[in-house]
Amino acid sequence: MSVGAEGAVIFFEKLVPAIEEVDSSSGALGSATNKAMSELLPLIAKAQVNEKAHQKWIDRLWTAFMDDGYGYLDDLGGHWGMVCKSKEIASMWADRLMTPAKLNLTSSGNFFKGTAACLSCLLAAERFEELFDLLNSDIHPSWYHRKFGVKAFLALGKKSEALKYAENSKGLNEPESAIAQACEEILISSGMCDEAYKRYALKANQKNSYLATYRSIAKKYPHLKPEIILSDLIRYSVGAEGKWFATAKDLGFLDLATDLAMIGPCDPLTLKRAAVDYAESTPSFSLKVAKAALYWMVRGQFCEITNLDIVSTLNLAWKVAASLSSTDELYAWLQDQVEKNPNGERFVLQELEKFIKQQQNQMG
Repeated sequence: MSVGAEGAVIFFEKLVPAIEEVDSSSGALGSATNKAMSELLPLIAKAQVNEKAHQKWIDRLWTAFMDDGYGYLDDLGGHWGMVCKSKEIASMWADRLMTPAKLNLTSSGNFFKGTAACLSCLLAAERFEELFDLLNSDIHPSWYHRKFGVKAFLALGKKSEALKYAENSKGLNEPESAIAQACEEILISSGMCDEAYKRYALKANQKNSYLATYRSIAKKYPHLKPEIILSDLIRYSVGAEGKWFATAKDLGFLDLATDLAMIGPCDPLTLKRAAVDYAESTPSFSLKVAKAALYWMVRGQFCEITNLDIVSTLNLAWKVAASLSSTDELYAWLQDQVEKNPNGERFVLQELEKFIKQQQNQMG
């Protein structure tokens, strides 16, 4: 354990110098760093070493934290109470950081990077009254600091006060999702799952993809039917209903997926892949989805497609239609797309026109 903890300390010492010249505009580096913190900091806190060795680790981490001019280690301050390992050490650090933290909160010109660390240490040391006094002195309250007040109320067993404190943290520039997550967790831990779902689930579980968002909610609320969760998510996504196509498809709600493919803009290439996947097993669904892909191609709802994408989608749709004996209906639908959308994407319409002529020649 001590070897792992030593390696964790070295990792944080070397991290920023190693990546400071790397482009971090995507946010991926920050996310990776935060994930590393969640996994490595507990190693340092739980390592079985003497106090002197542990204090050296803390001092080295503090130096790395303060020397980071890029913000990669900013969240380290919020975990400082845990890193301290004991209430006694946390209390000592709280005393050390109290004066600059108070100056930071009570005046606009005295920024102190370690304010969150001070709050974290007060929390770990169970000096709750001082923690609330410090938070109440903040002339620019923020969730970044107030979340420690929520944790303090929870530590005191006051869940209703914790919920109220979190709700009162909402503001124009505050992270709505993070606050919703805290409120959701409080209600779930109180056995109020239905209330948590109704009030916070949709805001608290926004992920990088629509499917991941659904899965996050479904995992927390296993008693709710998938169709209920998905229906609520769709209703919450006014103007972006089509984005839930893939989720509905993966859940087996093919009729709903078909409707979603036409309700709102949906990525034609996503639709094309689905049409290919279901061409043999569910040809009727495949044909509807292929037509939806062409529909949005004509209307320019795509990031980037090629002529090959258009032609392959047309060929797939025709092949599936032939298996369903419905090529006449598809032919008429394609003509309708060309005739009724003169202002559509020109290169898409040209491919449709060429395809229609090819079918005319073959039938002629």
